[in-house]
Amino acid sequence: MGKYFGTDGIRGHVGDYPITPEFVLKLGWAAGKVFAAQGNKRVLIGKDTRISGYMLESALEAGFSAAGVNVEFLGPMPTPAIAYLTRTFRAAAGIVISASHNPYYDNGIKFFSDAGYKLSDDIEQQIEAMMDEPMDCVPSEQLGRASRVHDAAGRYIEFCKSIFPSELSLVGRKIVVDCANGATYHIAPNVFRELGAEVIEVGTRPDGLNINKDCGATNTAALAKAVVEHKAEVGLALDGDGDRLMVVDAKGQLIDGDEIVYALVKQALADGDLEGGVAGTLMSNMGLELALERLGVPFIRTNVGDRHVMEALAEHRWAIGGENSGHIINLKHHTTGDGILAALQFLTAMARKECGARELLEGMTKFPQILVNVRFQKGTQPLAADNVKSAAEEVERALGKKGRVLLRKSGTEPLIRVMVEGEELSAVRAYAQQIAQEVEAVNAE
Repeated sequence: MGKYFGTDGIRGHVGDYPITPEFVLKLGWAAGKVFAAQGNKRVLIGKDTRISGYMLESALEAGFSAAGVNVEFLGPMPTPAIAYLTRTFRAAAGIVISASHNPYYDNGIKFFSDAGYKLSDDIEQQIEAMMDEPMDCVPSEQLGRASRVHDAAGRYIEFCKSIFPSELSLVGRKIVVDCANGATYHIAPNVFRELGAEVIEVGTRPDGLNINKDCGATNTAALAKAVVEHKAEVGLALDGDGDRLMVVDAKGQLIDGDEIVYALVKQALADGDLEGGVAGTLMSNMGLELALERLGVPFIRTNVGDRHVMEALAEHRWAIGGENSGHIINLKHHTTGDGILAALQFLTAMARKECGARELLEGMTKFPQILVNVRFQKGTQPLAADNVKSAAEEVERALGKKGRVLLRKSGTEPLIRVMVEGEELSAVRAYAQQIAQEVEAVNAE
């Protein structure tokens, strides 16, 4: 974590520091100075569908231009599409204006390197150091120019389609696609249609304010309803910037990120195409871990966040990882998590097995998982309290190898997250409340 950059770029409430025109102008200039010093004076800028994207895009453009860097606008594009195009355009960086699954009134800026990965800590530190320098402007003849990439969507659609096996087709399959009124609205439906599917659209009418509102990967109720109403085979839900996927089956029942990872791993095994093991997070369901163990597939947990999953995959030279929230990474296909590509891999598995979505999960049983959020008072340290540690240890002993306890502080709010997982829902719920009461007792002291 740097002075400005968090684990996923810079994010906040629009109009409040640092998501202000002044800050973003300076950020564009600082990043431009760093990239120009490395010899590449070309960047791509894409955004999701939030109304604030216009303002932030203009501020970045002015900053880059003042630093002598050329800007090429992609318009509304999924985050993983920007990573892909940055690589294929040989640009110095790709800049994403998005706050992912957050509401419209938030926004953020994140960067991809020329190789399509998130920026290294070293480059982020150089940009932060440049932010402290007084802003200047190159001579007029050296100012950066701005232009628009008119076929960006088409290029990415073709890339997505290229990972779907040529001998397979989606002809005869009815699919509901929920684009969260976000960056995939003009891309995802076309990908699946061009592969032969009959596509029913949900969340493809962005107005600048309705991104992620009652739709998308964070709220699959509208998708589930549409799947049942249209008697579709499967429903696919993306989030506002297109890097998450959730699936619903023909009955409208949710299939989360852990289950999607399991389905992809089983297919990779069947194809003789699995490289190493799988990376999940501390929140990955124990049912996934046990199911992979039965398949003989190694599994490791990282801290929550797709960045940590990516680092673990790179360290072990593995390909597949993900989070239960729907970030699915397959490094054989892309350098970052991609909702559309994950959906295509899931559909490939359905086509290979000639089965429905739910049948792909045979062999995995999710454990009930209860999460209780307990607000704590400033100045207290509930996780260090003896009564909390004692309660957690007592529950862990009771669960044995058929469950687990995870206590962690929220990174954004004064909350302790108490997560208990086990075989019996009623017992898990009682255990979670038992630990939560001890956290609350620390507040009462």
